[in-house]
Amino acid sequence: MSSSLTLWGAFTLLVVVMLAVDLGLNRKSHQVSFKEALGWSLVWVGLALVFNVGIYFMMGKQPALEFLTGYLIEKSLSVDNLFVFIMIFTVFGVKGELQARVLKWGILGALVMRVVFIFVGAELLQRFQWLFYIFGAILLYTAWKMAFGPSHEMDPDKNIIVRFARKFLPMTRKIRGDWFFTRRLQLWVASPLFMVLLVVEASDLVFALDSIPAIFAITLDPFIVLTSNVFAIMGLRSLYFLLAGVMGMFIYLKYGISFILGFVGIKMILIMLGMHIPVALSLGIIVLSLLVAVVASLLSAKNTINLASQEAG
Repeated sequence: MSSSLTLWGAFTLLVVVMLAVDLGLNRKSHQVSFKEALGWSLVWVGLALVFNVGIYFMMGKQPALEFLTGYLIEKSLSVDNLFVFIMIFTVFGVKGELQARVLKWGILGALVMRVVFIFVGAELLQRFQWLFYIFGAILLYTAWKMAFGPSHEMDPDKNIIVRFARKFLPMTRKIRGDWFFTRRLQLWVASPLFMVLLVVEASDLVFALDSIPAIFAITLDPFIVLTSNVFAIMGLRSLYFLLAGVMGMFIYLKYGISFILGFVGIKMILIMLGMHIPVALSLGIIVLSLLVAVVASLLSAKNTINLASQEAG
């Protein structure tokens, strides 16, 4: 690995400490306020930027650009996963204070999956470079499906995870409290909240399969790939509570994200053809895509509000 042992140690220590602080402060289920979500979001973004500066001074400009580009890719793609979380919690009737508990354990599971996928994926791409074609094609298909595919509502009765849990797990009929398992008449029974956690983990798995190939178009350095992913994922829970109430405003965001996926997919294919798009240019395109999507969404929301006011008047 091209990264230094010092940065590996700093990253590991930072993640362990922040996980301990996060889990300790949020031991009890509670409704996450906008102020709390904003504070934690700023903390995670700030830590990522500070770590990026550390990479710049210890590894150089190119790895620092790769980290920042990878972080923005994973952060923007994670926003799409927030729509899925909102749908899951709405379908199963999970309230705000319980949403925080499910997301806490769901994100811990996602971190473990990321570590496995990243090291396996990096090793495979180094051994079998033709996989760049496969990953590029997957990203292009995902981009097309996100932009032009139908929006599917979740039907719990048809979800394979839900059907499996209901069939093989002794389970209470309703969510009572914030526990996942408890003892009833000398038997362990699950809460439907545990079933929700399984569905969230499954969505994280699908999300990882879509998003991890994207950063491999930027770099194959496991250190850069892993750290940018982890920093993006660690801030996902606070980002959810920060944006959950206004996600409907960003109607064009999915098109910006799908454009990024398509761009990265093309970049992976061009790599195999001997054509390399500079990381700095990739970073600029990604930032511009997100800005255009966000500004267009906000302008559209403003026009809608103005029209509604005029009609009401």
